[in-house]
Amino acid sequence: MKCTYDYERELFREVKPSMRYVGGDLKVWQKAAREKLGELLGLDRMLPAVPDLRIEWERERESYTEMRFTFRSEPGYYVPAHLLLPKGVKKPPLMICLQGHSPGMYISLGVVKQEKDELSIRGGNRDFCIRAVREGYAAICMEQRSFGELKNPNKELDACLEPAMTALLMGRTTLGERVWDVSRLIDVAEKYFADKVDVKTICLMGNSGGGTATAYAAALEDRITLAMPSSAICTFRDSIGAMHHCSFNYVPRIGLYVDMGDLIAMAAPKYYVQVNGAEDKIFPLVGAIECFEQGRKAYDFLGCSDRLTHVIGEEGHRFYADKAWRVVHAYLGR
Repeated sequence: MKCTYDYERELFREVKPSMRYVGGDLKVWQKAAREKLGELLGLDRMLPAVPDLRIEWERERESYTEMRFTFRSEPGYYVPAHLLLPKGVKKPPLMICLQGHSPGMYISLGVVKQEKDELSIRGGNRDFCIRAVREGYAAICMEQRSFGELKNPNKELDACLEPAMTALLMGRTTLGERVWDVSRLIDVAEKYFADKVDVKTICLMGNSGGGTATAYAAALEDRITLAMPSSAICTFRDSIGAMHHCSFNYVPRIGLYVDMGDLIAMAAPKYYVQVNGAEDKIFPLVGAIECFEQGRKAYDFLGCSDRLTHVIGEEGHRFYADKAWRVVHAYLGR
């Protein structure tokens, strides 16, 4: 006798997304697909608010200036973030950095608070902001909802579950909320930091949960110039529909309409650097390659397939900074 979980997985493997991009007029498809994706994410349920930027402190580091700030993304909800400005670089491009499941955004800053942080950073290139500054970029790390400083302090494990389920009761999703926060951060950069960074070249990157938010935000946010999702792009069939994953990955009914390869197609013609590990067990390479090929149909249609690159690292679920940054520089000429 089959257990319920096995039965559901078998059912899901037979689902065919009805809005998958198969060719033809891309702009018409993108408009319809983005509208459906925004609806599924619950973006129409988000609540606009004045940013109320609050700069908490500013400190000089050896090679950069660091600013700690918060901004309001919805009424009563503030998001903490850090801006790093490389010294000696006038109005550098901006890289927004999103951590995945980790103790918090401080990992992006290369801060070690406990022994496992060192492994996360050195063993997975997760000090995103520090690397971005070294590459000549300004960098912002933003705490994602239910992570780090924004997680439930009384919930040490699986802190995403309750807020994710509560969001569903209101027609919202955690992924939608994270995409909303990225867009509100871009608002802040344009309004308050335009004298410090090149707001015409805004890039977005993240690993794992941060890579997932990057993929969804890049599909919908036209102010993003380059997207670099890592350890996140894979068919639903081979990843979140095949094994245990955090609850924030799940968007009700999305599998009926699109898959992650279609998120890449929605992002065209942005510069796109898809990063995967050959030995990643929770986002298997076979599904990652399928998504890349699906997304490439849109880039081929626009005649800009040279803006899309698949970086494959030799290990598992981590970021591959050296390989990925080489592609970023090739695209943006830094």
